[in-house]
Amino acid sequence: MKVIAMYLPQYHRIKENDEWWGEGYTEWTAVRRAKPCYDGHLQPNVPLNNNYYDLALEDASTWKQQADLAQRYGIYGFCVYHYWFETGVQLMERPMEILLNHPEVDIHYCYCWANENWTRRWDGKEKNILREQKYGEKEEWINHFNYLLKFFNDPRYIKIDNKPILNIYHSAAIPCLNEMKQVWNDLAKNSGFDGIYIVSGNTFFTLDERSDVIDAYYNFEPFYTFRYKSTFFNKAHYKISSTARHLVNVFRKDKILEKRVSSWNFIKFMNRNSRIEEGKTIFPGACPRWDNTPRRGYKGIEYVGLNLDNFKRQLHNAKIRYKGALFIYINAWNEWGESAYLEPDERMKFLYLKAVKDEFYAN
Repeated sequence: MKVIAMYLPQYHRIKENDEWWGEGYTEWTAVRRAKPCYDGHLQPNVPLNNNYYDLALEDASTWKQQADLAQRYGIYGFCVYHYWFETGVQLMERPMEILLNHPEVDIHYCYCWANENWTRRWDGKEKNILREQKYGEKEEWINHFNYLLKFFNDPRYIKIDNKPILNIYHSAAIPCLNEMKQVWNDLAKNSGFDGIYIVSGNTFFTLDERSDVIDAYYNFEPFYTFRYKSTFFNKAHYKISSTARHLVNVFRKDKILEKRVSSWNFIKFMNRNSRIEEGKTIFPGACPRWDNTPRRGYKGIEYVGLNLDNFKRQLHNAKIRYKGALFIYINAWNEWGESAYLEPDERMKFLYLKAVKDEFYAN
């Protein structure tokens, strides 16, 4: 079972973020301004040695450091988010183009098409659309494939049976995916591959049960387990307690964190069956921590108690339960704004990375 870590490229300035979120905004902006929402709340998170890196460095020095660290701790590759809305409209594509231009960076990788509208969700305004996700028709699909082809041709790009992997975060939202994949398969075969390998994300959203289109699934934790494996009573308790804390905040000047999920239940429910997994190729998932209060403040969500020991349990359970799976998807390498990261910080140093190495590569 090879370890793939989800990878966020939002650690460099882009003009859109300057416009939408303020001059100089990157993911680090939210991470730096995070504050504890209760006594004992582990915020803010500080990268080890204050390594607030920049992914837009043309010499690929950040990529080289990350690839070396990943290799030392048994991370096979990165699954990098890809923000393609339509031809000519992308966001945060520069880091991957820098990686492509530096073949000496020794890391495997693949793309995850994060096919969602960009909204002001981070400040509670989900209906305010900043970039609309569009799928178009055949010409659009061809243009999208042609852009991806230069990455597919890279020997470092992850493939299965001579098919480049394309992960899709919310594939059920693409009504034309069957026709799109047929076009992509033809183009891939004309380019020397045996087709495209579509991996659908099992997330909080609607699961994609089109078995004639989807080749495999990756479990995006912790939200897949919460939505599709936890019990009715567990969900009801979460909703009632969150509502109660929200009502308390109406009358409080010092707000308390409203949404808290028990990580004990999360770990327990991960081993339950889900209908989407029956007879399917599943790549299990795991998550070191989850706490997006750096982005959302007291309106965020924390999986309370999701710590190093629980992370080790996730890894071990996945290895046993999904024996034979090619990959495990860890959320994430560097989702600092969600406290979901393997990269070393000042508090835990390299312990999360060491847990991965110990579980999958110990003699």
